[in-house]
Amino acid sequence: MTQRALELASFGIGQVSPSPLVGCVIVSESGEIVGEGTYLYKNITHAEVIALNQAGAKAKGGTAYVSLEPHSHHGRTPPCTEALINAGIKRVVCPIEDPNPLVSGKGFDVLRQNGIEVLTGILKEEAEKQNEKFIHWHKVGRPFVHLKMAMSLDGRIATRTGDSQWITNEKSRQKVQDLRYEYDAILIGSNTAFVDNPSLTDRSNKPRNKKLTRIVLDNSLRMNINSKLVLTAKETPTWVFTDSDDEEKINQLKDEGVEVIQIAEGGRNLQGILHELTKREVQSVLVEGGAEVAGSFYDANLIDKISFFYGSVVIGGKDAPTAIGGKGSKMLNSATKLRDLTITKHDDDIELNGYPYAT
Repeated sequence: MTQRALELASFGIGQVSPSPLVGCVIVSESGEIVGEGTYLYKNITHAEVIALNQAGAKAKGGTAYVSLEPHSHHGRTPPCTEALINAGIKRVVCPIEDPNPLVSGKGFDVLRQNGIEVLTGILKEEAEKQNEKFIHWHKVGRPFVHLKMAMSLDGRIATRTGDSQWITNEKSRQKVQDLRYEYDAILIGSNTAFVDNPSLTDRSNKPRNKKLTRIVLDNSLRMNINSKLVLTAKETPTWVFTDSDDEEKINQLKDEGVEVIQIAEGGRNLQGILHELTKREVQSVLVEGGAEVAGSFYDANLIDKISFFYGSVVIGGKDAPTAIGGKGSKMLNSATKLRDLTITKHDDDIELNGYPYAT
């Protein structure tokens, strides 16, 4: 039943930030599933309460399977622990604690103090991965940074002339849209914005709690006023981080709906940028910039997850740009190693996902 609770939680992907994904299953004393719930931010009501309302009197003496620790404080809603206690639930099965300091461990304590058996740890790794962005945001204190790069089999992101559309196939590009759907923001550098003129939109056609925020690191304010990003900034949040004091260009961008955020060192100040995003409740960032932006995050040790999409093509050429620029690792034994690797094929393309080992 914990697996079903995780499945229900997954129905909230893209619709819960800045809150976590939560699913709940209520099983009656006789072993019958009598209630199920998925949390959606806009609906406010938590998964436990939705499931309990479905179960009604059948919840008494039953078990609640919840994907994340029920909260015991008054927030946007009354405590879920209170609802579970009042419904007569006798046992709660939940894989992990909620990392939010307002909740962490306190929900379990309240349940135990009221005579409810609490069982934790079942499918712990799956639950942590499902809420990895939310957990990271609370534990580390900054957004979860996911680097996504599309490249040839020999690691080039374009030809020597800059031609890059399209290295990967349609299935890989659709998977990228699914990735964008999961994230609060997408980030690129000024060169990508200037040369590629991208839209950076979520084209998954799935419901979102909040629009995907587009972020550009642009110290020289190279952004073209007639670019797709600027022309659509009034419909889709578009933020530019810069240390430029070009008031004329700043005012032009602002008039078009772009939010210009001036910060010391501008786009080079990645820690400062992530701190600003944390204050704005941006939990997760998908970095889709070019080699230099990728290299900047790599050199700063600020990458939490990597996705490489390999098209079935070899480009070659010493002048063709490689995926990750910057200084890079000095010695092989200090190069970033990945754990929990997964490999998926999209026809002839290959998708590789992994997490850098903590350093």
